[in-house]
Amino acid sequence: MTTDSVLREVDAPVRAILERALEGREPELQDILLLDRVTGPGLAALCAVADALRQRQVGPRATYVVNRNINFTNVCIKACRFCAFSRTGRSEQGYFLGVDEIVRRAVEAWSLGATEVCIQAGLAPGIDPGLYADICRAIKRAAPELAIHAFSPEEIKYGAGLARTPVRDYLEELKEAGLGSLPGTSAEILDDELRARIAPGRIRTVEWLEIVRTAHSIGLPTTATMMYGHVESSEQRARHLTLLRSVQGETGGFTEFVPLSFVYEETPMYKRGLVKGLRSGPTSDEVTRVHALARLVLGATFRNVQVSWVKVGLEHATALLRCGANDLGGTLINESISTSAGAAHGQLASPRALRRAIRDAGLTPAQRDTRYRVVRAFETAPEADAVDALDRAPVDAFGSYDELTRDERFRFQKGARSGSPR
Repeated sequence: MTTDSVLREVDAPVRAILERALEGREPELQDILLLDRVTGPGLAALCAVADALRQRQVGPRATYVVNRNINFTNVCIKACRFCAFSRTGRSEQGYFLGVDEIVRRAVEAWSLGATEVCIQAGLAPGIDPGLYADICRAIKRAAPELAIHAFSPEEIKYGAGLARTPVRDYLEELKEAGLGSLPGTSAEILDDELRARIAPGRIRTVEWLEIVRTAHSIGLPTTATMMYGHVESSEQRARHLTLLRSVQGETGGFTEFVPLSFVYEETPMYKRGLVKGLRSGPTSDEVTRVHALARLVLGATFRNVQVSWVKVGLEHATALLRCGANDLGGTLINESISTSAGAAHGQLASPRALRRAIRDAGLTPAQRDTRYRVVRAFETAPEADAVDALDRAPVDAFGSYDELTRDERFRFQKGARSGSPR
């Protein structure tokens, strides 16, 4: 069916908003709230319009990046109620990877064709204020061409506080050390009342915004995220999207938007009943609406809407590529945070699997770098695809989060005694 024929099946108010979107007019708050309720024919029309805008804004390609996650410690001074990854400094499951081990993992990823390492971790007590810069310098010495995508705004706030230096100076030091971009995590929903419910003591909205704006101003791009499907309202989600759109209009520094569906099974706020009214993650229709709405609200300036396959699975991720999304994220290699919360879609997706998912959506696969520059485009038939080194690696070759928490070599207390954290 054509977009026009799909639009004829929906109510006039919804049709009017979608037609304005096709004319290039971004939906406002009340429009977003109405679209966030559509089901059936209305949802089909929303997806059709999002797909048409995706085609117009980024073309027939969908992308992925070959990367590795290095979550170098799970020890954290915070106790966010949605986080199943973190442990206290006294926990028998607390681990800490030294700089040498971080570099070893980065070099291994580079040897397997990765162009990026994504480094995020808990806020471990007692770490040296210069640790984050030391990590960047060490990786750049060992693998100069590997992009370092690292340190959420929460980590930047923590590091700058330890160093007793302004955020701008701290970010400039990290950039000089080799940091190339920041993940825009720790955003959750940019609403302080809600943040106080799910993560008391977490970085405040104004602080998150200050850090990403500052990063953008010195040439460090960031991603932007939204964790949804827990206790947030439609209005809080809509305000989050329009706030990101406003910042992008000021700075142009966001490379992509990544909706992160809440994985609930192992989280403290689910298992211990800490938050009243908590939902068991978003419904399938919610996931689809959020990705399609992201294209309508953000696509003109963000351009890239990423699907987190580790959250929703490759099958649903493939469908979302025809609902406004245009990127499948990374191979990840060692995804730990979603897996620890109960996600069941694995910690690694091979390049070949990501290309196959893109082809199944009727789009052309392309490998990109961190800043969305195409590294390789696969215009030919799937049987002509190259087989990457990472395609040949066994899925279990890199260990699991559970194994890491039991590995005596990296026990946090042992690391503290040997000087990794002070």
